[in-house]
Amino acid sequence: MTEKTQQPLLELGWREWVALPQLGIPALKCKVDTGARSSALHAFAVEEFDKNGERWVRFGLHPRQHDNEQVIWCEAPVSDVRQVTDSGGHTTERYFITTELQIGTQVFPISMSLTNRDTMLFRMLLGREAMKGRFSVNPAVSYRQGKKPLD
Repeated sequence: MTEKTQQPLLELGWREWVALPQLGIPALKCKVDTGARSSALHAFAVEEFDKNGERWVRFGLHPRQHDNEQVIWCEAPVSDVRQVTDSGGHTTERYFITTELQIGTQVFPISMSLTNRDTMLFRMLLGREAMKGRFSVNPAVSYRQGKKPLD
């Protein structure tokens, strides 16, 4: 239950399908990672540019696991640049963007870092900052919010 609304939290499995509509990403497999503070999105060829006096990034994303042929090109304003330490203890500077995340029936803004996840199984990690007050996690199940094909 959340303190403000006294409504039960929406349950997530350890992996879920999500969409990032503002980036033109209709479906993406996401690992729900309570061990990660922030969320991370796969990105390559990240390029900073100026748009109407604001700092933006342009980047490519491979939306399907094990498929580096399909590419979705995205653009978003930079919300922050900061140091992130990964699970292996390596610290890198990353761009952060804020965009809408859709998971099940929920749509809300999410902050996430951009990093190359080509060697990782999931193209996105949903960290605990994004889940706080919205979701509970059942690590014994997958796709509690429904399966979506990527076609």
